[in-house]
Amino acid sequence: MIQGLFETHINVSDVQKSAAFYEKLPGVIPLYEDPVRKSRFYWIGQPGEAMLGIRENYPSPLVQRQHFAFRIALGDMAEARDRLLALGLHPENFRGESAEQLIVFPFMPAVSIYFDDPDGHSLEFIAMLPDEPRPELEMMYWDEWERMQGRK
Repeated sequence: MIQGLFETHINVSDVQKSAAFYEKLPGVIPLYEDPVRKSRFYWIGQPGEAMLGIRENYPSPLVQRQHFAFRIALGDMAEARDRLLALGLHPENFRGESAEQLIVFPFMPAVSIYFDDPDGHSLEFIAMLPDEPRPELEMMYWDEWERMQGRK
């Protein structure tokens, strides 16, 4: 049973620059550095739950935009958005709009916030909602979802 992302490795153009970025994100814990391979590894959340590896220009100098999501608690979504803003990032919802209004994916259901790392990789903080999946519904703003669930 998959319970979350465990390991993701991404190619970066400058391991030092990317390390400085990732080490500022909440819940990213430095684990290991391999200076020969220009790689760094991090625990994500609790040690042993999930790992991120960054490698400079491996296997080639071509950097492709990649995407991955970090699972976070629903109650941490507002703080995550505030921290991204404090880092000078531009968090967005799925539609590319301001993160002031986040989008719910009813088929899961989950709410998320998107942002980019220094190499333009698409990153996401995602939190599951405590409701039943509604795959018949289109994506909607979180406020709309909460009203529909009778919580607002």
